[in-house]
Amino acid sequence: MSRYAPIRISIFLTILLGYMQTAVAQSTPNAPAYTPSYFADKERAKKLAAHFPLVEQLYKAYAEKNHFPGYAFGIVLDGKLVYSGSGGFTDIDKKIPASTRSMFRIASMSKSFTAMAILQLRDQGKLQLDNPVYQYIPEMKSQALTKDAQEITIRHLLTHSAGFPEDNPWGDRQLADTDKQLIELLNQKISFSNAPGIAYEYSNLGFALLGYIIQQVTGMPYSTYIEKNIWQTLGMAQASWEYSKVAPPLFANGYRWINNTWIKETPLHDGIWGAMGGMITSVESFSKYVAFHQQAWPVRNDAEAGPLKRSSLREMHQPWRLASVNANYRYPSGRGCPQTAAYAYGLRYTEDCEGRKTIGHSGGLPGFGSNWMILPEYGIGLIFFGNVTYAPTSMANVAVMDTLLRLSGLQPMLLPPSKVLTDRRDALVRLLPEWDGAANTGIFAENFFEDYYTSQLREEARNIYSAAGRILKVGDVVPENQLRGYFIQEGEKANIRISFTLTPETPARIQEYHIALEKK
Repeated sequence: MSRYAPIRISIFLTILLGYMQTAVAQSTPNAPAYTPSYFADKERAKKLAAHFPLVEQLYKAYAEKNHFPGYAFGIVLDGKLVYSGSGGFTDIDKKIPASTRSMFRIASMSKSFTAMAILQLRDQGKLQLDNPVYQYIPEMKSQALTKDAQEITIRHLLTHSAGFPEDNPWGDRQLADTDKQLIELLNQKISFSNAPGIAYEYSNLGFALLGYIIQQVTGMPYSTYIEKNIWQTLGMAQASWEYSKVAPPLFANGYRWINNTWIKETPLHDGIWGAMGGMITSVESFSKYVAFHQQAWPVRNDAEAGPLKRSSLREMHQPWRLASVNANYRYPSGRGCPQTAAYAYGLRYTEDCEGRKTIGHSGGLPGFGSNWMILPEYGIGLIFFGNVTYAPTSMANVAVMDTLLRLSGLQPMLLPPSKVLTDRRDALVRLLPEWDGAANTGIFAENFFEDYYTSQLREEARNIYSAAGRILKVGDVVPENQLRGYFIQEGEKANIRISFTLTPETPARIQEYHIALEKK
């Protein structure tokens, strides 16, 4: 599978407009309902659509520059496949054009399905993430770099921290190995690069072991379990592990670009290592999986739907193991923006200097390259498949993501403030600037008047209100979370920003408070 590392972008952003085969506004009816009511901008879909022709050309130019025989892409907004397209061929000799229903092998993008299956079994009480692997695979007992190392756990496998060496591209060639061959490998003893639990190192072997654990716990092949408990639940009709079961006109043949020509790769059969990278699917089908991940955010009281609880999905998305820090990262525009990368559960996590978080995964095998990502706070997801060996698809998706956000002005999710935040705002507005009787209101925590002296609070507030002039409007609370936020009072001459933090008590009380003057 493709090495997990900070992404470097090199792509032309000035290109001619034109169109290729495109499907627009396809819904994902079998995915859980996702309501974009958490976004203040009601024109977000229209703003995004205005730049879809440019998106089309970005993917086309990138595919041509990197010698993709064929490709397909999709954009998922608020749980719907709103734009998709394709180009080139899935079979060069027969001139079969790629489409959004063409089925590409998505390689390491498969890992999150294996991780999701593990979390399903954990939620059902059939395993625990901190259980030692030898409990399910006895051959792993006491296998580690040193005698003082801890036993490898399921969580270590999920986060690439079991101490196995990075195994690209060797691991890719094990895809069709049988259960017996995997156990023989373990019996020969594994060579380790680190002790478990102390470092990130990408391991396909780790996810092959997770596939084997699924089989040990459920009594069925991991592939059958995932098909029944994830694909079918999400309505992913176009999904397979074994290429020979895919109708030939739909299967995207893989190629390698050598000496200015394409050489057809021999496809790999499914085996126990498929849990790390064997899945085959289409953009249309995979978009339902993307939509399912999107609907995990924000936290809320809605009814649950789909193959995994929202809380467990969000657990999958967390940065469990630091992978890298890239202080020199640059976006396609050339804008420098340091970025941190981490590994979640079968997913990668990045956060940039602007606080933008992306969650997803790349994939690479002989003949294929793929990438998907979501930005949970923006409600947007991107998919890109190609059928050339280790196609660097992640680079294109980052370019498209950054371009769309910059040109459309898409804004992140705006969560409604909790009732207690709004109540405390109203109480502060009544008290300010004089603070008369504040200690008797019951809205302040026991620490408050020991940390803030009323006389100083009053003097500070009077000076700020005098400078702001007559108050024209009190704004809504902007929540940082359900117990911390700020609001703006608009004055004739200047604005006033008031921020506060509440305690964990019930009812929650104000423990911290700040007031400042802001220019209009």
